[in-house]
Amino acid sequence: MKDVIIACVGKPSAGKSSFLNAVTDATAKVGNYPFTTIKPNNGIAYFPIECPCKRFGKSNLCAPRYGRCIDGKRFVPIQILDVAGLVPGASEGQGLGNQFLDDLRHANALIHVVDVSGTTDANGKETVGYDPIGDIEWLRGEIHSWIYGNLNKKWGQIVRRHIAVKASTAETLHNQFSGYGATLALVQRTLDRSGVKESMDTWEKETIRKVVDAFLDERFPTVIALNKIDLPDSDKNISKIMRKYDQNKIVLSSALAETFLRKLHKQKFVQYEEGTDNVQTKEDLPDSDLKPLDEKLQGRIEKVQDLVLYRYGSTGVQDVVLKAVEVLGLIPAFPVKSLTTFANANGKGVFRDCVLLWSGTTVLEFADIVHPEIAKHYLGAETIGNRKIGEDDEITLENNIICFKTSQATHSASSTSTPSNQVKK
Repeated sequence: MKDVIIACVGKPSAGKSSFLNAVTDATAKVGNYPFTTIKPNNGIAYFPIECPCKRFGKSNLCAPRYGRCIDGKRFVPIQILDVAGLVPGASEGQGLGNQFLDDLRHANALIHVVDVSGTTDANGKETVGYDPIGDIEWLRGEIHSWIYGNLNKKWGQIVRRHIAVKASTAETLHNQFSGYGATLALVQRTLDRSGVKESMDTWEKETIRKVVDAFLDERFPTVIALNKIDLPDSDKNISKIMRKYDQNKIVLSSALAETFLRKLHKQKFVQYEEGTDNVQTKEDLPDSDLKPLDEKLQGRIEKVQDLVLYRYGSTGVQDVVLKAVEVLGLIPAFPVKSLTTFANANGKGVFRDCVLLWSGTTVLEFADIVHPEIAKHYLGAETIGNRKIGEDDEITLENNIICFKTSQATHSASSTSTPSNQVKK
């Protein structure tokens, strides 16, 4: 059982710390120079899902233990990690390379923040006219070189041991990849993805590189956040990147615009709905308690609307987090004490807990995640309509509201502080 962690990565001054501040309540040190973030900064982001409370007419009773629910839109917490900036040669220990790469071991997915405006060079220093298109491949190349280099320098020893102990290819690679947080199942998926069938003792360097490529796809799924979309030259760079890379893993964003709007919302100058272009002022809501805007602040808001919100529909920051959750294939699940009231054991609101599960998690594994005592005394489980589900059935969006039956009274998620971002992989 472990927390889901999404790492925010990229070259220095690409906007990583600004992005973290935009989606969380963390306050990472921000500056336009390399290595602003010397040590990892953690924060909690909230991504929206459709809460079952609305489907069952219980919105007024919904009381999430973590996050919040507004009219059936539930904001689920997930941990975001901003790691030290990456520079060319990180895989060889340049800059803060060793620290950066070590931080990646803790992440389940990566958000690669790219300065699409071209105003910072490869080392994160201020410039003009820099072409950011190579930054995407460069990041992957550094991580690939790190892992490949670790394998290649002891490949002869790895193969000799593999032959001596008569291990399977997956078992041998798992011994090497476990340091990067890989499970045996993930290594097997890596081999399937790579298509490599040959015996390990016949692998050439290109075969090893091919396997490492497949491992990166499985172990570090990546979303590309093209940041600073409101600055000059962004448009032409966005077009070039969109033509070259998978658009399904690219999101346009302006972290500074999001931070600005959230700050004004907290200060009661505007009413801002995150993830939308909806920004309302005292002029729009004259009967509200919003503060009036002076001419300068009004102008800044209009600039954000013209350059970001009206053009792209939102600042894109929340969409980046949503896309990262999507590539991980996480499933929200709701353990309840009663399938009639959906309340917890103490009757304090409905759908108190939302647990993020990996695709493929079984009902019994879910019981163990909620509380080991439930799994220990497990008798069965039911979902909506009092439909019985088997312990080996996988949790899906169709059966993710579950009531467990046990042989004796146990402490469930409804009476404990089960983190909503704990998962089992």
